[in-house]
Parts: sequence; C-alpha cells; structure tokens
Amino acid sequence: MSEERAIHDATPEVQPRPVLSLDDVHVRFGGSHVLQGVSFDVPSTGVTALLGRNGVGKTTTLKAVIGLAPRSGRILLQGREIQQQATARIVRAGVGYVPEDREVFGGLTVDENLRLVDPDLGVDAPVVAELFPDLVKRRGQRAGTLSGGQQQMVSLARVLLRDNALLLIDEPTKGLAPKLVTEVADVLAEVARTTPILLVEQNLPLVRRIADRVVVLDAGEVVHRGAAADLVADVELTRELLGVSMRREGAA
Repeated sequence: MSEERAIHDATPEVQPRPVLSLDDVHVRFGGSHVLQGVSFDVPSTGVTALLGRNGVGKTTTLKAVIGLAPRSGRILLQGREIQQQATARIVRAGVGYVPEDREVFGGLTVDENLRLVDPDLGVDAPVVAELFPDLVKRRGQRAGTLSGGQQQMVSLARVLLRDNALLLIDEPTKGLAPKLVTEVADVLAEVARTTPILLVEQNLPLVRRIADRVVVLDAGEVVHRGAAADLVADVELTRELLGVSMRREGAA
C-alpha cells in the first residue's frame, strides 16, 4: 500500500494470534490491479466485517483467501501459509465459504443439498435442527422453489456441516426482506460464538449488531481498521469511508 495514503487504524497493538492474516496481498485480472497490497488480520473469535463501496475488492478478497482468484503476497491460516494452495485443500484445512450468489442445487431437495456434504446426516444433522428448523420442515422441497432467504439458509447450513476454523460469508442478506435479514443475523451471531467469521456486508445496522471489528477497503487498499461500534457511531467517518449515514440505513 502507498505510504501517501493514511489508514484510520484503531486496532489495539497486542492481539492473540489471528486465525487469518493477509500480508501485502495483490490480485490482478488481466490489466486490472484489483487488490493493491491488502493487509489485515482476522481474530480467532467473533465477526470481522469487510466493508467498502461497490467494486473496491471485498468479494475479491474472499476469493483470494479461498483460492478462487490469482493472488500474490502472504495469506496465513492459523499461522500456516496457504497462498500457494488450491481451493480444495484450503477448504479441507477448515475454511468454509458462502458465496454471494448462494449456489444451491435447485433441482435437488433441501436434504439432498446437505447430503452432498454429509451423506450420513443431511438435514438431520444437529446443527441444522438447532439453527435452521424451517429447513427440517422443508427437507423434501426442491431448493430451486425456495425463497431467496430460504436458499441462503441452505447455503449457510451446508457450510456449517463441516468442521470450520473460519467462515468467509459474502453478503448473506443481499436482497432479503427485513424479517429474513433478522433471521440470518440471528444465525450468524450464534455461529460466531464458536467460529470466527469474515463477513462482507452492506447492511450497516446488521454490522452494528453482530460485528466486533471492521476492515474498510477503498480502491483495493485498506483504509480503516478498528472496532465496529466505533465506526458506525461516527456519522462523519462512516460517510467519508462508505458514502452512507447510519441515520439513512434501515434496521437489521
């Protein structure tokens, strides 16, 4: 990152070892330099929200971590470098990924979607019964006939069937009705009690409710790191970094 560009940094100096560290990560697609030296840590607990205006590199950052984007620099998972590893190996190492477009198999039932991950349990897995009771009721329904919110629950349930060290979740509430946003927020808050989450999200009230820390990107660079509560409480800083005001955003 260029030294001329100041970073608003409110992160405490002493931290336990992070679950994930990005150090000078670059991503180039053709002639586009999408990530330009991104560096930040994800602590081993809670929710870290990755924020920024559209097109600044948030989704690309998640794809770089999971191995779906060509990257350089260092990416460490629990202290071990993974930047040279393929996606399948990174997933086996404990990184769960929920993409923005959900990617459920519409022609399969809810139960069949989940049995692709756990053939022995599927919708009968305890985590599904605990967090997604509506999916248990819809076990025989084809996923393509579910609402957007229900499909998001299938996508979340599928990744939670694995033993994850870290979850990467990309805009889980995009396009959802307010009631479903609340339901997704409840699930994420519960999951974060045991598994750290790196969350891309545009809904600032949701960020205020469930996120512990924020990292803000602008034009492929980190421009702010700190406590989520401090950022969303600062109307001027929120407007400067994100172009929005909390007073104009809806509730989660």
